[in-house]
Amino acid sequence: MERVDVLVAGNDARALHVVTEADARSWLQQQSPATRAQLAAQRFESRRHSQGVMYGPDGEPEAAVVVVKSLADGWALSLAPSLLPPIAFAPGTEVSDAALIGFALGSYQFLRYRPTLKRAMATLVVADAERRERLNAIARAVFNARDLVNTPTEDLGPEELEAHIRALGSEYGATVRSIVGDALLTERFPAIHAVGRASHRAPRLVELSAGHPDHPRIAIVGKGVCFDTGGLDIKPSDGMALMKKDMGGAAVAIELARLVLGAKLPVRLHLLVPTVENAIGPNAYRPGEVIATRAGVSVEIGNTDAEGRVILCDALTYAQEYKPALLLDFATLTGAARIALGPDLPALFCNDDALSAGLLAAGRAVSDPLWPMPLWDDYYPMLESKIADLNNAGASKMAGAVTAALYLKRFVTDATPWAHLDTYCWSDGKPGRPAGGDCQGLRAAFAFLSERYPA
Repeated sequence: MERVDVLVAGNDARALHVVTEADARSWLQQQSPATRAQLAAQRFESRRHSQGVMYGPDGEPEAAVVVVKSLADGWALSLAPSLLPPIAFAPGTEVSDAALIGFALGSYQFLRYRPTLKRAMATLVVADAERRERLNAIARAVFNARDLVNTPTEDLGPEELEAHIRALGSEYGATVRSIVGDALLTERFPAIHAVGRASHRAPRLVELSAGHPDHPRIAIVGKGVCFDTGGLDIKPSDGMALMKKDMGGAAVAIELARLVLGAKLPVRLHLLVPTVENAIGPNAYRPGEVIATRAGVSVEIGNTDAEGRVILCDALTYAQEYKPALLLDFATLTGAARIALGPDLPALFCNDDALSAGLLAAGRAVSDPLWPMPLWDDYYPMLESKIADLNNAGASKMAGAVTAALYLKRFVTDATPWAHLDTYCWSDGKPGRPAGGDCQGLRAAFAFLSERYPA
């Protein structure tokens, strides 16, 4: 279903008063008795996200007010699109880019299966055309990623995810190729094949390349597990319920590539999405097996539910064969990261201090925060194997997010600036983040790349 941008041009707009919690009481006392009575009837309060509409004598909206924590809060206006009347408003004070994007993100609706539930949304006037289009492009990318995560696996398997990447390539004139099924073995991607071989939907590595050869090469890798049963180490039903979202890292990576291409950043873009279903079948990879990897590192399978790192290691190895100036990967990799940091903070693991600092600062600036975590080499013994070079899981349940990142680090050279985001890609429902798929880390990464490689 076609979306309509909620950051719009136009002159015919009602005033939107954006008032901080600290100033809300005094602002209210400055209004007329009739306005105060109208707002009181709407249960307007001097607290964050409270909003009200002021009506004229004809009963039509004349203005609205929204109370915010601060004018810099990225989610300050995120409830306004759905709660205010579906007409255009113009803020009476300067609003940050982050808050404008928060307003746009608050208009998201997933309607693929119930389009009749579509609701008209309020819009916000952004007079500067370049600014408006830039912010709408970011919002569209977030919506695309949310749509991908929300779509059940029956309609979004590896083949459909490849089709999405191919459509992106066609839109921007990029080169796209895929390595599918048993071709993964002949092309030396044995770990991706091992994880995905049990599904009736063939595993694959999808690759998009674009940009001038003289520009710095940026490799973006996204975990594309379209459904994760856990394999033979099968998940319990409650652990499997949301596993359509296990391709969330791929959704973030794909839409980050879209933003980079749309902004025409001067980079040589290399997007890699290993995409599989971790299914159960007679030829499923088994606990205790030793599998090969593209890097020549043998891996004992300690747990078939630690499959994301297995497919990522082949893609990371391949990305570095082109000597990228920067390597980013995104993955819904561990429940341990969510236990440590909760649903809103992706865990950032990084082998380069300047890269880590840049990503953290960019995330804070756009209200898409990341949190640094240690690549603590002393935990490598937790991944030791008696019969192979490495175990994909190890016996200990401690430091699960760290050991998962250390597994990936084993396949990254010290010379490659690399950042790994262990992200959740789901929301239980908050302002601007309706219940369902989300894509933390996308806006932070794009803000960082835009600053490092300005168009």
